Amino acid sequence: MVAPAWERDDPGSLPECGQGDDFEAFVREQRSVLVGYLCRRLPEEDAKDVAQEAMVRLLRYRGLPAEQLRRLVYRIAANALLDRGRRAGTGTGIGPQPISLNADHDWLPSPEPSHEQRVDTQQQLVHVRRLILELPDRCREVYLLNRIEGMSYPQIAERFGISVKAVEKHVSRALKGLREGLARIEGDASGEEMP
Repeated sequence: MVAPAWERDDPGSLPECGQGDDFEAFVREQRSVLVGYLCRRLPEEDAKDVAQEAMVRLLRYRGLPAEQLRRLVYRIAANALLDRGRRAGTGTGIGPQPISLNADHDWLPSPEPSHEQRVDTQQQLVHVRRLILELPDRCREVYLLNRIEGMSYPQIAERFGISVKAVEKHVSRALKGLREGLARIEGDASGEEMP
């Protein structure tokens, strides 16, 4: 592949276009700056390739003033970098980076709960279910309608034909029973005796 004029420093080989001399001067001035910018994200040879691709794409805008071209060339280079990444199968423009799975990376957090956490959560759910089932019938029904079904106190009161105050008392009684039951279970698990 023949290198474009801005890479060969051959002023006569750049295609004649619009304001040819101005565009050619702009390309020569900006190429090394653009390569330097891209070298922060890519190896030098890749940065030169992306810069070349950006300059080729910039040709279609050669009639614009230098200040607009300066902003545009970086946007074009960023898009060329993204296109290169998509072609390589990543979204960054940087090739896939291998991840070492040795002991140095044990500190990486996992989004999944640990086995112990899952078991602990399942045991807590079993205890809470059992405690809910131990509540008096009306207290349990009111609590479940409020906390599980999302019904408001007035809706529950109307459904059972009781006052809103009575609903509040049932929910309060259920919460107190659950708190005491969980405290008792935690005390049993830690080996402490509850008074």
